[in-house]
Amino acid sequence: MAATPVNASMNGMLKLSLHPILTCLIAAVWLANGLLCKVLNLAPRHEQIVASILGNTYSSEWTVSIGIAEIMMMIWICSGYLKRVNAMIQIFIVLLMNVLEVLLVPQLLLWGYMNLVFAILFCVVIYYSQFVLVNSLKKNSK
Repeated sequence: MAATPVNASMNGMLKLSLHPILTCLIAAVWLANGLLCKVLNLAPRHEQIVASILGNTYSSEWTVSIGIAEIMMMIWICSGYLKRVNAMIQIFIVLLMNVLEVLLVPQLLLWGYMNLVFAILFCVVIYYSQFVLVNSLKKNSK
């Protein structure tokens, strides 16, 4: 079935609406993990993971520092500055952190080995939002 101008227009409007929604959801994940889980220590498991990997001596300071870095990532996402570079760095960090955690402390992860699956799905959403969806929007605007 061929796309009619009305269908194509609705598809473009859906994609146009989806991009800011995905951007906000991605930023919210970084804010929640950084501020709530690490800086405010509402999920002590995060500090236990850091302590198990980096040692107990400065685990609290490391956890707060990681949380602040995650909050800074959220600010960068919301700024829209160098979106694709940001997306690539997000994907790298998420995969690196989750692979290390699965290999080194799987017993401390909320969903065990499934954490890696959720991390990969999150990376797919980041990739889709910044590379697939943005390219599609650029094509539609021409």
